Amino acid sequence: MAQSALDVLSISPSALSAEETHLIESSVAQFGAPLLLLDCDSVRHQYRALQNALPNVTLHFALKPLPHPAVVRTLLAEGASFDLATTGEVELVAGEGVPADKTIHTHPIKRDADIRAALEYGCCVFVVDNLNELEKFIAYRDEVELLVRLSFRNADVFADLSKKFGCSPDHAIEIITRAKELGIRIKGLSFHVGSQTLNPQKYVDAILACKEVMERVVELGLPALSTLDIGGGFPVNYTKAVMPIDEFCVPINQALNTLPETVQVLAEPGRFIVAGCMTSVASVMGQADREGQTWYYLDDGLYGSFSGIIFDHGEYPLYTTKHAVETFSSVLAGPTCDSIDVIAENIMLPKLENGDLIIGRMMGAYTSATATDFNFFKRAQTVVMNEEEVMASRKMG
Repeated sequence: MAQSALDVLSISPSALSAEETHLIESSVAQFGAPLLLLDCDSVRHQYRALQNALPNVTLHFALKPLPHPAVVRTLLAEGASFDLATTGEVELVAGEGVPADKTIHTHPIKRDADIRAALEYGCCVFVVDNLNELEKFIAYRDEVELLVRLSFRNADVFADLSKKFGCSPDHAIEIITRAKELGIRIKGLSFHVGSQTLNPQKYVDAILACKEVMERVVELGLPALSTLDIGGGFPVNYTKAVMPIDEFCVPINQALNTLPETVQVLAEPGRFIVAGCMTSVASVMGQADREGQTWYYLDDGLYGSFSGIIFDHGEYPLYTTKHAVETFSSVLAGPTCDSIDVIAENIMLPKLENGDLIIGRMMGAYTSATATDFNFFKRAQTVVMNEEEVMASRKMG
């Protein structure tokens, strides 16, 4: 990930407060490195911000970016609902006491065992985007309600989630028509305009297209649709600022207001809720001079917490706890024996010593979730902070 020092690394004294530096250093002293510090206060703040920005939308947190029990507990205490995609995620929320009626299962392609596991838990709302998937529910037609997922391609995002899933409006009508013949209830429509979507117009266009499909359904004499799931993809600040969420959602709310009042609207935020809740802490475990640059080998890398650089196009704000006026062209590399395990190149750093710390911000989404134990380097330990509010509410209840 070759970027400029200004984009990647801030070494100004204001980058980390004295309080933050003390917390980081004391955590390393207690738990060792590498670490991920998970702040439940950040999870609460982001959930409330999106809830305020989309006041008439039921937020189903998508577990995929950070399926951590503390996140589930924190959001459950906030009254959140949950978006599940696998049997493992079903088991996670069930184990944390999430009521099944606060969940939906949104993976468009499922094994029969996945369907049965969700139904045994009590989750009965599923997503389909093709006739083959629809037919999997014939045996469960009296137990389920389905959402038909539409595709809205979006190249200008971290991940175009309509490339792999979703169907055209005409195909959606075909699925809905076939479902009526099979006696399977279609509850509504869903879409996902892509991860880290920077332009709210993408949502507006998709909402209006879904509205047209809903109108066509009524015109064809098919059962009216009562639900629209607008997916996730709401943007967050990494190394570049994005539109504030309250401004971002203004045109989305305007589009939603054109839907019939009987339509319930859902969303599946993931990254927006958790990206900022984790801070990574890695230490320098060795160094070498190569071709005029100092290479610093950290105890975390692309196969660990920085896996999002590969899988999520991640660009994380990085800092060091060491302050110095003079800086040198440097490389940050991960610990494994694989030469692609390089976090950042051609960046300006002060002279670091073995044991010095590199701090990563915005490390909550698609980091620990996609980390591996490659080369038998253990994944960073996650240390949960500020979960006391959840514990206190449970005791009062």
